[in-house]
Amino acid sequence: MNNLFKYNQPFQLEAGGILPELELAYQTLGELNKDCSNVVWICHAFTGSHDVEDWWQGLVGRGKLYNPDRHFIICVNVLGSHYGSTGPLSINPATGEPYYHTFPFITIRDIVNSFDLLREHLGIQKIKTCIGGSLGGQQAVEWAISQPDLIKNLILIATNAQHSPWGIAFNESQRMAIEVDPTWKESHPQAGIEGMKAARATALISYRNYETYGITQARNDEPLGKAHRAMGYQRYQGEKLAQRFNAYSYYVLSQVMDSQDVGRGRGGLVQALSQIKAKTLVMGIKSDTLFPINEQAFLAKHIPGATFQALDSLYGHDGFLIESQLITKAIKLWKKFVRLDVNPMYDFFKRLEKKEVAV
Repeated sequence: MNNLFKYNQPFQLEAGGILPELELAYQTLGELNKDCSNVVWICHAFTGSHDVEDWWQGLVGRGKLYNPDRHFIICVNVLGSHYGSTGPLSINPATGEPYYHTFPFITIRDIVNSFDLLREHLGIQKIKTCIGGSLGGQQAVEWAISQPDLIKNLILIATNAQHSPWGIAFNESQRMAIEVDPTWKESHPQAGIEGMKAARATALISYRNYETYGITQARNDEPLGKAHRAMGYQRYQGEKLAQRFNAYSYYVLSQVMDSQDVGRGRGGLVQALSQIKAKTLVMGIKSDTLFPINEQAFLAKHIPGATFQALDSLYGHDGFLIESQLITKAIKLWKKFVRLDVNPMYDFFKRLEKKEVAV
């Protein structure tokens, strides 16, 4: 079910700005049980939406790991995004016009604080599982720190505690591509759209890797002067995003990702992560070049009792969206080991490869 939560009071932002009011588009699947113990809160990534069955259909749906017949599943479109929550194309109550370039700077913490308003509105006192990958994982880990007693199980995939200079450089390169679009200085919904196409093409390089392109976009002895497959792929990805997103939200959310630093104001990263009480599974993708696996190893090292699992995938960072079967197996095994109180640093997949366990 698609819903809209309206908060008609000023919302203070971490960087000092204020949203006079806010709206959050969200989806719920399934029914809340009597003791409210079946809540699964899924945090979406950069250009994702609250329609979690669409972008994570391998994990969510009837017969899947997160089944609405058993779970009450919530996914919320983040502030700044394109899919119904307050963002750059929303009307600014102070002016009666869309925000466009005047939309205030927001952070991961602002997004989490907005989630908490919705949670209170829904009367949810405990989240059984909070899960997210990439930007979604940044939200999940921030929430587990800011509200240590709220989340029972925390699952973090291809994410980090602090966004790296490497990741920030990729995002700044994408913002520069938007800025050189001559229409970017204008104020209309299509402003900067050609620049965003180039930005998305840049992003795809970081979402995949050398080996991915070598296989999926392999050269086929094209005649001189004919476009290579990789060229067409980059342009296709830019066009595809332009049909469903806008450059303002893209720009804003890239800055949101850069804001990630759970140690800010908390005595540093290690001190902040040590505050997490949730039982935690951290998964990293060995071929991820944007959120390298050492970032997930850092999370697992400093979150008390956390489990770390390295996943093999051809698809780099995008593996968290594509490798649903692999992720499902890892989560199921982790849940078994948590119940049995087995050493959380055990390597699940070594046992799988030896056929010592069945899923």
